[in-house]
Amino acid sequence: MFLYNFSLQKPAAIINTIFGNFSSPKAQEIIISRGRIIELLRPDENGKLQTIISLEMFAIVRSLLTFRLTGANKDHVIVGSDSGRMDILAFNPELNTFVKVHEETFGRSGCRRIVPGQYLTTDPRGRAVMIGACEKQKFVYILNRDSSANLTISSPLEAHKSHGILFDIVGVDVGFENPLFACLEFDYEDIDQDPTGEAIEATEKYLTFYELDLGLNHVARQSSETVPNTANALFCVPGGADGPGGVLIFCEDFVIHRSSENKGDVSCQIPRRVDVPRTRGLLITCVVLVKQKEWFFFLAQSEYGDLYKISLVYEKDVVSEVKVIYFDTIPVCNSMSVLKTGFLFAAVESGNHLFYQFQAIGEDEDIESFKIQSNKEEEAENLFFRPRAMKNLLLIDELQSAAPITDAMVANLFQEESPQIYALCGQAHRSNLRILRHGIAITERAVSTLPGVPNAVWSVKTNSSDDHDKYIVLSFKDATMVLSIGETVEEVHDSGFLQNSTTLHASLFGDDSLIQVCPQGIRHIRSDRPIQEWHPPDSRRIVLSAINQRQVVITLSGGELIYFELDPSNRMVKIEDNEGGGPEILALGIAPVPEGSQRSKFLAIADAENKVRIYSLNPNDCLQQLSVQLLPNRVSTISIVEMPSFSGSSLYLNMGTTKGVLFRATIDKTTGQLTDTRARFLGLKPIKLFNIKVNGSDGVLALSSRSWLCYNHQGRYTMSPLSYVPLEYAASFWYLDSLLSHNGKLYPRIVVHSFRT
Repeated sequence: MFLYNFSLQKPAAIINTIFGNFSSPKAQEIIISRGRIIELLRPDENGKLQTIISLEMFAIVRSLLTFRLTGANKDHVIVGSDSGRMDILAFNPELNTFVKVHEETFGRSGCRRIVPGQYLTTDPRGRAVMIGACEKQKFVYILNRDSSANLTISSPLEAHKSHGILFDIVGVDVGFENPLFACLEFDYEDIDQDPTGEAIEATEKYLTFYELDLGLNHVARQSSETVPNTANALFCVPGGADGPGGVLIFCEDFVIHRSSENKGDVSCQIPRRVDVPRTRGLLITCVVLVKQKEWFFFLAQSEYGDLYKISLVYEKDVVSEVKVIYFDTIPVCNSMSVLKTGFLFAAVESGNHLFYQFQAIGEDEDIESFKIQSNKEEEAENLFFRPRAMKNLLLIDELQSAAPITDAMVANLFQEESPQIYALCGQAHRSNLRILRHGIAITERAVSTLPGVPNAVWSVKTNSSDDHDKYIVLSFKDATMVLSIGETVEEVHDSGFLQNSTTLHASLFGDDSLIQVCPQGIRHIRSDRPIQEWHPPDSRRIVLSAINQRQVVITLSGGELIYFELDPSNRMVKIEDNEGGGPEILALGIAPVPEGSQRSKFLAIADAENKVRIYSLNPNDCLQQLSVQLLPNRVSTISIVEMPSFSGSSLYLNMGTTKGVLFRATIDKTTGQLTDTRARFLGLKPIKLFNIKVNGSDGVLALSSRSWLCYNHQGRYTMSPLSYVPLEYAASFWYLDSLLSHNGKLYPRIVVHSFRT
């Protein structure tokens, strides 16, 4: 029997990155690999990276490649892994996941040196792909379309080289001639037969071009030329109408341009830091192409983190000069990707991964690169520079990463419910100590001290079209405070809210009116008309209330239930009441009004018999029972929320109990029946539930001895604890964030991260 392990938190280190248009023709997206997981990232309008999908591959991802068929407008993903297979994936926006287009098996599983998967490249015109192993084996596949425009793949064509070690492969841009692949190889046959060990001194590396003859369906070695033994990487140069073609060969201390037609090499030395000894060689570890319609250049990163701008001076397809200038310095990367929208994603080797925006493209080369005067003839032409602060790149966003962790311990130094993990992370000057807790991190943006301890808080807009909330309403034992939100936050007295009474609920009602529910009655504050008030009969008091965009349900002392609606003239009208007489009502919950509808169809009521009942709010059978759910504990709060799912959207009934257990059931949108009931223990205190907004979608914040966030993540209902002090009340604030109250203080705006440091 073989078991597969799932870690509590996905790997943070990123090994490979690619970019392309995966979900739509104009989408600028990045795909990253984290060991056995691939993720699709997309920057939003503010430049913040959003994770669209995270997919478990059940294999170690060794290589990633963007691939586009000739004439297509979206990209595919080719994955090389330790499974002995090559997978071609396409992103399905409807399912929000990657679907397998083709799977080709060519070897045994495991990271083996003679099984392909470590190296992957494609013809720039999208006609073929080569996959290679560290030693000996290389396969070429022809990719095409069938009569239905579906992707087809040929049988494997061998391009093996016995006793050959492969350092890098790249597809050469030759237009629509036969596809050409360049391989950096090393032949160890003579070394293997030499017991003295002297043969290695005379053995050279070769740059070999393999041509795929599409007519004969055969791969042949076109040419093989020697390169310096320090050569470690290749990169394709745009060809055809876009550039001179050929490849860049990166060696120790210099870079070479070589054409596939053997038109002569052009080389250039790489500028060096002034404080690095001359005896220490300089290697390029990461390269990316920056390309627009009329120009292109390369960004190459050295092992010290310095970025170099490499540009070519050429006429037609003949290169006359290679220019290398210092660009900026960022942390050392495993991989880099440049989007056409002017962003650079850096998958950093150690520490957080960084997302930059281009501010300039390094035009002032004479300022940052200069020659050091030397009497030694061999050093007279060396270019040197001094590292400086970034001026061409601007940091926009970071992805948290604790890799590599050099030491760790588990201790409960904060005396919390669960211990914390204390980890030493990173390397050299970027090393740090991180405290890892299980839960979503909270960032405090501001804290305001209040004159007393409030028992509830709401944020209110005055019009449904407003982008931001205008009022913060705080309820105290016998008073209500209204704060106006502007350039400053200050108390106001002309909002229309009753301030000499406690408030049970406050919110926007309709499109441009406000509603306040107090024990003495209901105030409907309309923008262009007098305030409409409703008072309970016989001096009774309002005990509970539930409100959505157009409906109000209240219970009075004695158990009477009264239902109001907003009519077309923007007046609150009493629709139905229930004399009560049954078990005591403990909690109310009303579903949100569906888009395009006048009212919600369902009301949830919890009573002292530990039953939760679903009632209809349709005019024909108003307040008629539709279904009932019996719970083992007394209910303290109810929330109904609609969340997106793969099939559209689902209506969830969340029931918090006094024992700290949260029950969740799905409400059938047609019949109101409850199905798929689930339970989860959240804490030792009675649960309070609050509907909030999370990343633009509806969610629920459950407060107990620990706070939990229920939200939609990649089409799934997800529950995660908050790594924060216990909270007492919450309200949605400015759509994406939340407003919390705790111990007489106000905490605006929750910001969610992967973990708290």
